[in-house]
Amino acid sequence: MITKENREPSEIALLTNKLDEIVSLLASTLPKTTAPVDFSAADAFVFHPSPFELSPVPKVNRVDISLLKGVDHSKNLLMDNTARFAKGLPANNVLLWGARGMGKSSLVKSAHASINTQFAAVADFKTLILIEIHREDIEALPALMNQLRGQPFNFIIFCDDLSFDGDDTSYKSLKAALDGGIEGRPSNVLFYATSNRRHLLPRDMMENERSTAIHAGEAVEEKVSLSDRFGLWIGFHKCSQEEYLEMIEGYTTHFELVITPEDLRAQALEWSTTRGARSGRVAWQFIQDLAGRLGKRL
Repeated sequence: MITKENREPSEIALLTNKLDEIVSLLASTLPKTTAPVDFSAADAFVFHPSPFELSPVPKVNRVDISLLKGVDHSKNLLMDNTARFAKGLPANNVLLWGARGMGKSSLVKSAHASINTQFAAVADFKTLILIEIHREDIEALPALMNQLRGQPFNFIIFCDDLSFDGDDTSYKSLKAALDGGIEGRPSNVLFYATSNRRHLLPRDMMENERSTAIHAGEAVEEKVSLSDRFGLWIGFHKCSQEEYLEMIEGYTTHFELVITPEDLRAQALEWSTTRGARSGRVAWQFIQDLAGRLGKRL
């Protein structure tokens, strides 16, 4: 027989469990304290938003900037902008867009290393720190910028292969971060992004907005205006055969790969034909294959 006396303890236990669940849910919504970041540990970090963390990268996957061939104009534009930023002068957020495999992300990483080396001996130079943020973490960009504000370093936040699809609205977080709100963008932070799309949005997405919105022009303008937040656009286009061969020759000389010019040209062209493309990525893949066949470590 169930009595009031043997029913109350179970009810109290149930209520206690419910209260514990509520406390846990409320605790999960509170801002998490972030441990101080030792920015002297490395000159490159990877951002993780939950929990907030900046992981140092001991060795960045990059090549010397002198090995990036066929993109001289783009290289000069990015280097000039980055150098001005490193000197404490006004500089722009940068969107590197265009043909795949033409060295957009490689150029960002190489320019960062080159500027740090170039200004290392300059008095009062603040180390330029590269922070990679993943595409899926863009909504946390404003919080990241706020954490970097006032730090005694200059930061380039870098997002590789940035684009938005379908009903993705996280681009609004990016727009807000690049504008900086009422505080403005931190003076010690720039944002560099690479994309195959000039406006970061697929054409069919913009066409869908145009066909379904009451004010089609306004709907498209809202999305296209994202790319306008980048003060500097740097375009990358497919390379010519001679530019492709120049990339191959540059790598071959740098890594001291022993092969006759005739054989190198013939093999490089055959490689690009089988891939159906010519680009910096294809050139590097050929060099890896060639070095492996020659028994040479890169």
